[in-house]
Amino acid sequence: MAKIYTRTGDAGETALLGGPRVRKDDDRVAAYGTVDELSAVLGIVRAELARSEAVAAEIDRFVAEVQHQLFQLGAELATPQPGQHGAHVVQDADVTRLEAAIDRWDAEMAPLREFILPGGCPAAAQLHLARCACRRAERQIVRLAAHAPIRGEVLCYVNRLSDALFVLARAANHSAGVPDTPWRK
Repeated sequence: MAKIYTRTGDAGETALLGGPRVRKDDDRVAAYGTVDELSAVLGIVRAELARSEAVAAEIDRFVAEVQHQLFQLGAELATPQPGQHGAHVVQDADVTRLEAAIDRWDAEMAPLREFILPGGCPAAAQLHLARCACRRAERQIVRLAAHAPIRGEVLCYVNRLSDALFVLARAANHSAGVPDTPWRK
């Protein structure tokens, strides 16, 4: 890799992968930047999981896999014409894997009968934060899709990922023996 600082962004612009320079507040930059932020939050989740013996290592492996997928997703979003640069990385099979993970973890817990508040054990609270970051990334991608071509698989993946993070938060609490906190009206 080259030097960390290049000075090319000092005027508020950045280069897209295989594309032009754009302002740093461009919708595309906001979308892949928020995906990067989500990955960073998941890094915090993994650090917490490493400290906790109570939470299943399977959750850590899943989160690590998601982080790799998010890096690739960010590359696709950072590319104005991803098909020309081989950046179509999120596929229907990735969405199917998320659904299988959701179903597997959800089957281990009591069904939800009410809304729950984010929180519980530290890893679960951080997974809820990751879910919120994921929803923000989804909103940014939808905003970008209003004026740039975004493949449907990308939107499906991010939507399903937020569902997976919700279920993982519940699974982390379940694994740690911490009950979910029901919302009271």
